[in-house]
Amino acid sequence: ENFPRKTSAPFCTNSYDAFISPDTLNLSTFTKLMKKLEEIHPEASRDKIVDALLEVRKNNKGILSGLPISSIVERTSVIL
Repeated sequence: ENFPRKTSAPFCTNSYDAFISPDTLNLSTFTKLMKKLEEIHPEASRDKIVDALLEVRKNNKGILSGLPISSIVERTSVIL
């Protein structure tokens, strides 16, 4: 059983401009993204933030991968 290995794009832990894995929005990136959005929008519930992220994904042809985190934060903030 040889499954293809997923590779991630370079990720800088100190920058919200880092690129997300080309395969998926990984849990670590999601956690950082949620933390940043919760800091910017303390009035928004976690569910509301997730709904806004899903809308950003829908508006971006169903994917978030490849977008800089800063862009995702900006687009999500507009929705929130």
